[in-house]
Amino acid sequence: MSGQTMKESVAPTLDKETIAQFRETVRRFTRERLVPIEEQVAESDEVPEEIIQEMRDLGLFGLTVPQEHGGLGLTSPEEIEIVTELCWASAAFRSLIGINLGVGSQGIVHEGTEAQKQEWLPRIATGEVITSFALTEPDSGSDAAALRTSAVRDGDTYILNGTKRYITNSPYASLITVMARTEPERLPGNRHVSAFLVPADTPGVTIGRKDRKMGQAGAWSADVILENVRVPATALLGGVEGRGFKTAMSVLDRGRLNVAAVCVGQAKRIQHEAVKYACERLQFGKPIVEFQLVQAMLADSQADILAAESLVQQTANRLAAGERVSLEASCVKMFASEMVGRVADRAVQVHGAAGYMRDSVVERFYRDVRVFRIYEGTTQIQQTIIGKTLARQFQAGDFA
Repeated sequence: MSGQTMKESVAPTLDKETIAQFRETVRRFTRERLVPIEEQVAESDEVPEEIIQEMRDLGLFGLTVPQEHGGLGLTSPEEIEIVTELCWASAAFRSLIGINLGVGSQGIVHEGTEAQKQEWLPRIATGEVITSFALTEPDSGSDAAALRTSAVRDGDTYILNGTKRYITNSPYASLITVMARTEPERLPGNRHVSAFLVPADTPGVTIGRKDRKMGQAGAWSADVILENVRVPATALLGGVEGRGFKTAMSVLDRGRLNVAAVCVGQAKRIQHEAVKYACERLQFGKPIVEFQLVQAMLADSQADILAAESLVQQTANRLAAGERVSLEASCVKMFASEMVGRVADRAVQVHGAAGYMRDSVVERFYRDVRVFRIYEGTTQIQQTIIGKTLARQFQAGDFA
C-alpha cells in the first residue's frame, strides 16, 4: 500500500536567498495577519475571503505546481519550510491550500495528459481553482480500494454515481478529483479504480452540509454526492483506466511529509504558548517555569519537536534526491502526528485549569491537532505499513 515514489529534481528550483525571503514573507504574513484572526475564524467557522485572496497573492496555492504551469515548483524540502512557517497559525489556513499542494495538483503533474495540465494547473497555481480529493466513502476509509462509487463508460463519456465522505475543501472546491470503480470486481493492483477530474458545478454533483468537527473550525469538509454525473472521457486522469489508485499512492509520500511539517509547525506554536504561560504564571511567589516538573514537561516537548523536525527534513531531502522513501514517510507521519498530540497535552497540563477553558489557545490547538493521527493514513495504518515493509525487507535480505 506504500505505492511508488515520484522522483523530484535534485537541484532546488529557487536559489537559497529567494527561498529565505519567501519564508520570511510567509512568517510575517502568518504572525501579523493570520494569528490575530484565529479566534474570529474559530467563532465564525469561516476564513475571510480577503485572507484567502492574500494567500492567492502570495502564491501559496501554487507552491508545488511546476514553474512552467505558473507555480513556484518547490521541492519537498522547500515546501516543508514554508508549510512549517504557515502552521504557526491555526491549521485551518493551511487546509485551504493543502489539496492544491498535494494530490489536487500532483496527480495531474505526474499522471495527467498535456491537455489536462494546460487546462487545470495554471488555475490551481493561482488559487482560482481550489481542489478536493474524493476518495473516502461511508463504508471505505483505510481500505480505500473497497470504494463503491462507479464510473460507467457510455460512448465518449462516463457516468459517475456514489457518495464520498469527509471531503476536505469540497464546499470551496471548483475541481474534485473523484476516485471511482471502472470495473465491478476488485482487480490485482487495484486496477478497478480510476481517477476523474470533475468540475464541482457539473450537473448531478451535490455538496452536503458542512461537517461539524471536533476542531479546525474554518477548515470545511462535507459529503460529495454524485448522481448520474456525466463527464467527458477526457476527464479520466491520464486518459487510462485502472491507474487511479496508483496515482493516489504515488503522491502519498510527499503528502505525508506535508502533514508531518504541519504537525511540526503546530507543535512549535503550542510550545511557544506553553513556555510563555510558564514564564508569566506565578505560583508560590515565582514563575512556574522555575519548578522542575514543569521544566520536565517543556523539555520533553522540545525534544519531541526537534526529533520530528529532523526526521521531516531528512526524509524530504531524500525524496528530493529521487530516493524511495515510502517506509520513512510512514514513520515520519506517524511520529510527527503522535508528537504534536503529546506536545498539546503537555501544554494544557502546564496551563492547568486555564488550559481547559474554551478561550485558551492551547485548548483550541489541542482539538485541532487530534485529526493528524487520523487522516493521510491513521497511526495504525502507518504501523501496519511499516511492519509489513520491514518484514519484506528482511525476507529479501535488504534489512540491515
